[in-house]
Amino acid sequence: MSGLINWRRIRLIAVYAVLFIAIAWGIHWEYVPPGSFGARLDRILRGEYFDFVTWEAEALTDKLGQELTKPQDYLQDQTRRQVVLDYLDLVTRIRQLEGEISRIYTAPEVADPAEASEEQRETLEQLRAEQARIQGTAEAILEEQIASILLEEGFGIVGQVMPPVRFHFTPLPKYLIISPRDEIALMHGAMLRGNMELDQIEGIESRIDEGFSVSSLIEPIGGLAVYPAMMNETSNLQWAIEATAHEWVHHYFFFWLEPVGLNYEAKPDVRTINETAADIGGKAIRDKVLARYYPEFLPPPPPPPDPDAPPTPTPEPPAFDFIKEMRETRVNVDQLLAEGKIDEAEDYMELRRRVFVENGYNIRKLNQAYFAFHGAYASDPGGGAAGENPIGGPVQQVWAASPSIKFFLEALAPITSREMLLALLDEMGVEYPPPTSDQS
Repeated sequence: MSGLINWRRIRLIAVYAVLFIAIAWGIHWEYVPPGSFGARLDRILRGEYFDFVTWEAEALTDKLGQELTKPQDYLQDQTRRQVVLDYLDLVTRIRQLEGEISRIYTAPEVADPAEASEEQRETLEQLRAEQARIQGTAEAILEEQIASILLEEGFGIVGQVMPPVRFHFTPLPKYLIISPRDEIALMHGAMLRGNMELDQIEGIESRIDEGFSVSSLIEPIGGLAVYPAMMNETSNLQWAIEATAHEWVHHYFFFWLEPVGLNYEAKPDVRTINETAADIGGKAIRDKVLARYYPEFLPPPPPPPDPDAPPTPTPEPPAFDFIKEMRETRVNVDQLLAEGKIDEAEDYMELRRRVFVENGYNIRKLNQAYFAFHGAYASDPGGGAAGENPIGGPVQQVWAASPSIKFFLEALAPITSREMLLALLDEMGVEYPPPTSDQS
């Protein structure tokens, strides 16, 4: 038995080595001619890029240490569950304490905030120490729980999910998105330091916009599909599982050298297919993990229909439907840009941004770069920031007609265009667009 376990660990270490080489190969710096877009942008961003090499070295070292010791193997199922829940509770308590300390330091009536917050800061230090102690074990338990569902879904090879599910709770970089002004497209993206202040962010955006006549935006992200996946610290179990599964789908496409993974950066349609598949697959995996290990976190099933009950009144539409309003905004912006009305489109986006803010959605900047980033996620049937995206609907139809998560991902793996998507639906015998209720 011990021999089998050792060979399994050796196999995983070999996988880590291959993935580290792949990451190192992808994180490189090429010579750029002086005066080129890349060289000029580098001058603006000097000192602001995220240090992936250091992060990867530390994260992979932590994961290898965890793999060699595997303390979770000695825990009963109920204890394993509790470790994860305790970790999430620690994050909640840490955030509450950080909020208290922040309020003390910003309160004008507090003469000595350091003294006034001494107790809270001591407690925060203790909680952070406890968090650091159990974080690796909590991560490993969640990884194994997600992997167990993936094995049941048919993703195993000799009893091992490939690539292995691996993630790390960590402070995340911020993402710089650059789009042309005359269309919505991802022209350039870069990962920057996560601890940048707002005035630094807006200064960089202004220099890029004015220097290149483009639309730029620096946004926070929730996760990143390096290996292990970078995951934002959270107290939300559902989100943690979904985000980890989402990033694993990206890993899956890339690890198996699938066209939808290899062409992610090269083709906008592929990026949308990849992200939409990861959104849909992540949610489906999340629900199966919750049902198996944390059923109390699943929403209750709808009650069975009561034939004697009076008809349910049609619910009032929400006072402000974010998805509907964002879709309308995107569609109108696309139309204005198609007509060459760039200034009008930008004025319109600013007016719409203020409407969103008035209704509780604190969007700092709404521009072409915003839609180039958020519009790639087309899993919502309502469209949202994707607007009339020609990719989202067909991908949703493939999912609706798929008998399993594995079938869905394997079907999309070779797809790199809308034409291929529609051909896939035709091969599956699915009509697109789906017939409406008034069609015969």
